[in-house]
Amino acid sequence: MEPELFARRASSFGAAAADYHRHRPGYPVEAVAWAVGDAERVLDLAAGTGKLTEALLDLGIEVTAVEPDERLREWFHRLFPDVAVRDGTAEAIPLRDACVDAVVVGQAYHWFDQAAAIPEMLRVLRPGGVLATLANHDDQSVPWVAELASLATTSIGPPRNHAARVPEHPGLKPPEQVQVHHAQRRTAASMLETVKTHSNVSQAPAAERAEVLTRVRDFLSANPATSTGEFDRPLITTVIRAAKR
Repeated sequence: MEPELFARRASSFGAAAADYHRHRPGYPVEAVAWAVGDAERVLDLAAGTGKLTEALLDLGIEVTAVEPDERLREWFHRLFPDVAVRDGTAEAIPLRDACVDAVVVGQAYHWFDQAAAIPEMLRVLRPGGVLATLANHDDQSVPWVAELASLATTSIGPPRNHAARVPEHPGLKPPEQVQVHHAQRRTAASMLETVKTHSNVSQAPAAERAEVLTRVRDFLSANPATSTGEFDRPLITTVIRAAKR
């Protein structure tokens, strides 16, 4: 992806913070629990509106959040007023050395400059601490889900539907991975709103975006699995973790 488009897509979510929080899925508690293990103090990096923080709090974990977009931070603070959320990036984390037991990243690791971010994440991790990435993606083994993803592809790419892998690094032990299947309750209308939050759609040219959304709307209205009331959107959460050496 060329740099200007990459930057535009990476910074697109704040403008739709309310819709992002309302329509993006959360993370299964069992996936989050596996990601952090016995960690007590966790950094939610690129925390967005707090989808991952919500699950961490359900586990009784002390959370510090870092998010670079002011609009997303405002939403985060509104939803979680008792959790500290700081302005910062993965490449410049505003925390002291070795202060957290785990660094977790939900649905954002692929936007990082890994060469700069990995040393920063390792810096704030205590020895033996865990770096974990979590990514929700559609279960495209289900035929209608795969067809919907195809219809939602634009000239700037398909919906991102993969987990960003923690790379091999001398400061990290070999990564482990699990996948957790779950579902999000949707209607045809709310599924369309979810598609609108995807950066490949929101950042497409206006005429193309309108055409794609019309295709998606028509498909959801005609498809038997999605056309009558609520339905389950099949999802997979891929979790990849690696411990600091």
